[in-house]
Amino acid sequence: ARVLEIARRLSRGGAAGTGDEEEEEEEEEGCQRHREPLEVFCKEDGALLCAICRESRAHRAHTVLPVPEVVREYQGQIQARLQTLKDDRDKLLQFREAEMRRNW
Repeated sequence: ARVLEIARRLSRGGAAGTGDEEEEEEEEEGCQRHREPLEVFCKEDGALLCAICRESRAHRAHTVLPVPEVVREYQGQIQARLQTLKDDRDKLLQFREAEMRRNW
């Protein structure tokens, strides 16, 4: 969900106005603990990290990727799943139409 929200904001050019003030503050200030920009994404924890947090014991052994790369990766996954859902919906609608015709 976090990555999706980041992707949405990036696709809108970082436009604010989502109504979630806490996330907006985090985005403007960066890391709340270190006040550094959030540069990487920890795949294990699903969290954005600054350079200092990235080197902490909590994340040192975790897989981290640059934010733009993660956004592209998750956008691809979301688009593939969305297409699957659309295909399933179309099949269900066809089935429903066939059943309605059969009932008539």
